[in-house]
Amino acid sequence: MTIDMTNKNPTKADWDYPYDPLGAFCHDNHVSLEPTGTGALDNLKFAVKDVMDIAGSTTGFGQPVWLNSHEPASESTVVINQLLNAGARLVGRTIADELSYSLTGENVHYGTPLNPVDPARVPGGSSSGSVSAVAGELVDFSLGTDCAGSVRLPASYCGVYGIRPTHSNVEARGVIPFAPSFDTVGWFARDPKIFEKVGRVILRKCEATEPNRLLVVSDAFALVEPAIRKALQSSIEHLRQRFTISTEIEVSLDGLKPWMECFRTIQGAEIWKSLGSWITAENPVLGPGIDKRIATARKITESQVTTARAAHKQFVDRLQKIMTPGDVLCLPTSPRVAPLKGTDTNTIEDIYRYQAMCLLSIAGLGGLPQISLPMAKLDNLPLGISLIGLPNTDIQLLKMATSLENNRQE
Repeated sequence: MTIDMTNKNPTKADWDYPYDPLGAFCHDNHVSLEPTGTGALDNLKFAVKDVMDIAGSTTGFGQPVWLNSHEPASESTVVINQLLNAGARLVGRTIADELSYSLTGENVHYGTPLNPVDPARVPGGSSSGSVSAVAGELVDFSLGTDCAGSVRLPASYCGVYGIRPTHSNVEARGVIPFAPSFDTVGWFARDPKIFEKVGRVILRKCEATEPNRLLVVSDAFALVEPAIRKALQSSIEHLRQRFTISTEIEVSLDGLKPWMECFRTIQGAEIWKSLGSWITAENPVLGPGIDKRIATARKITESQVTTARAAHKQFVDRLQKIMTPGDVLCLPTSPRVAPLKGTDTNTIEDIYRYQAMCLLSIAGLGGLPQISLPMAKLDNLPLGISLIGLPNTDIQLLKMATSLENNRQE
């Protein structure tokens, strides 16, 4: 199904808000800002996930009680200022999943931003509005955050480019803390050239080593259904041609379930540390799935965290052992196409979220950059394929996205 994007002239009654046929933008705390400088992003429009402070406005975090119980920010998020200074224009805030604690994009308080590829399906979360605005051509690029997959998974579901950068390689000051060991500021774009331009403006570090060996992660592909593997096969072969060497490798000798469980334990404990005092004080009504995750996070013990952090070190050591300069891991971004809206909560939690996090936890635990490339489809629905690089090789991955697109058009 295609969304009608032809009427982009809102009536006078809509002037206070961005044009929003997809339900992607926040209206209760809308902000727009003109560029403060000129540069690489001149004449480009962008949006930001509603977890980032903007001076004089209150950040909503996808939760109405949060919005009403916090004061306007005194300063704007650093990365927003960087983009404005490079010539981009901010057109609005985008809806996020409640407290950013979901991968579906369904928010019981503010609704589900449309997936422009198929409105019957979720856009993915928690950067749901940001991906919807990009995929629906309302903005040229948008900012999201990615802790457990909140940029990568929506990028796959909506058929756009998405990146989780190297941990701490984009300044996160001004972003609501969630699980700081894994929190990153990522972004979406339809055009790989714009995707790369944004990175050149906001990334802090860049390693010069060029990619030369593709490592196809066999244990990651083994987790997905045969139809998904088949749909991604031609993309893998296309990627192999861009590397001097290509081989298969197992990231984990014991399967990826322990990686997912380690990630989820540390993440949950840090989320409760970040949000627990506010939840206890305000006792907000939380949506389905969010309430269960918060209740689980509340019960994580120090002993469990200690065990998980020891495992985390072992997993990082494993990644350092199997990856050398020039190496890039290749794996499915998601175990499936975008699920239908309203899918049973237990199915989302026990099957879909579990499978997705087995794939998504690799880069998260390693603090590594990962890009999702919109290179495949199944039943006319997008499927992302991902590349994971060594720390601070973000620009090399972004350059590869541009090169692949240029090669495809030749």
